Amino acid sequence: MSKDPYQHEKSLSDVHESVEISKGKSKIKRVLSFFGPAYLISVGYMDPGNWATDLAGGSQFGYALLWVLLMSNIMALLLQSLCTRLGIVRRKDLAQCNRETYPKRMNFVLYILAEIAIAACDLAEVLGMAIGLNLLFGIDILWGVLISFADTFLIMYLQKLGIRKMELFIIGLITMIGMCFMVEMFLVKPDFGEVVKGFIPSLPNSAALYISIGIIGATVMPHNLYLHSALVQTRKIERDDYSIKKAIKYNFFDSAIALNMAFLVNAAILILASAAFHKNGMHNVADLEDAYHLLGKTLGTDLAPKLFAVALILAGQSFYCYRYIGWADCNGRLFKAAYQSNFKKNYNTTASDYTCRIGDSNSRRIEGRIFTYF
Repeated sequence: MSKDPYQHEKSLSDVHESVEISKGKSKIKRVLSFFGPAYLISVGYMDPGNWATDLAGGSQFGYALLWVLLMSNIMALLLQSLCTRLGIVRRKDLAQCNRETYPKRMNFVLYILAEIAIAACDLAEVLGMAIGLNLLFGIDILWGVLISFADTFLIMYLQKLGIRKMELFIIGLITMIGMCFMVEMFLVKPDFGEVVKGFIPSLPNSAALYISIGIIGATVMPHNLYLHSALVQTRKIERDDYSIKKAIKYNFFDSAIALNMAFLVNAAILILASAAFHKNGMHNVADLEDAYHLLGKTLGTDLAPKLFAVALILAGQSFYCYRYIGWADCNGRLFKAAYQSNFKKNYNTTASDYTCRIGDSNSRRIEGRIFTYF
């Protein structure tokens, strides 16, 4: 068996296989050892960039587009679970596999697209948190942006403590966001009969199609795939077939729970907009500021807008996760000329040699395990 030239280059090298899997008799502890990576991913699915599309969909069309959120969540779960299999079985992230598989020009295009997507998401998170601070405390947007940038020091501190501390921090954020919207649901009192009807696929008009595309685009974010395929490698698992199957299974549970929590948050935002705005004839509420000011008027309480702003600030904290996305995206990527020349020098890789190595039986067996394991 030929040596794998990429084997020494580990995804997220500072935290690679840094989490020991519980080997005790308690199955619950063993399962919980795998829980965490998907929560880092899920925060990206409920970031402030999603809020505008959810608010617009709810205020314009009521509960009619809830099915779009559900379908996009199922799509996200499928894609994320495939990426976890890639990371667990191949022990490489999606970026590394892209570099191995695609030509240099295609990798360049993928790199540029990924970096643009990361920058766009960073912008949404930073501005979302700044707007939340402005709404809740009256802090100027510019100062709010500077405060959100200060989270960089929090990132450095959490990195020092280890990946598990970071995962617990994110789970705490998600829990608080969920609690905020749970209280909002009690305040807004939606018609649950109409909510159920919203899961029946329908498009009221052509404008609903554009809103639906926006919801899908804000929910299914391809650059999250780079991150998830790297984060699952933070768990130190045995390399026998049984352990790999269990790791895939438990990571699927992790993804299902985390992404469904993100779905519930997005659905709560759309339901809130439907019950508070659409029901009262306000069909053009898409701005976060408008939603904040109108919630108090329509619901007759100051608690609703304050909870909305708190949840917005908490969701804005997720932007630092994209630092990991950028890290995972660039790790194993694309222009490492020195590495590529070293690869050619040490392994004498010609086009024909590369084709033979990709096509040998061992390589096919490893790649096939990604889809056969469960």
